Amino acid sequence: MVDVFMEAAIEEARKGLKEGGIPIGSVIVYEGKIIGRGHNRRVQKGSAVLHGEMDALENSGRQPASVYRQCTLYTTLSPCPMCSGAIMLYNIPKVVIGENKTFLGEEELLKSRGVKIEVLQNPECIDIMAEFIFSKPDIWNEDIGEL
Repeated sequence: MVDVFMEAAIEEARKGLKEGGIPIGSVIVYEGKIIGRGHNRRVQKGSAVLHGEMDALENSGRQPASVYRQCTLYTTLSPCPMCSGAIMLYNIPKVVIGENKTFLGEEELLKSRGVKIEVLQNPECIDIMAEFIFSKPDIWNEDIGEL
């Protein structure tokens, strides 16, 4: 069964890669519709904070807390501490993760705060990140705060 929302997140990841950035995509879903989509644009924008999840939140526009509390965030990669903080800040109750084999983010923290986590181990998500990490380790390490 194809998950149309994860496919939209993967499409965002591909867009980021095509732009010369890190292939991580995200969408935010409210009442069965995508209200925000984004991809990691740190390289493209020279940004310190534009991870895929942060870009999707920014692109969802200003929403009331009542909306965020009913959203599901789809992301192609396990959320880092910064993105997990935003998920908790806005009380997003569910996160669907494409994969956590290439990078394991703050899933345990999110779970401890009541966020439902679903990890798909999607082969395309794994492959696109593994290839990127292999081919551009400096950019990847910078993105996760290692350099």
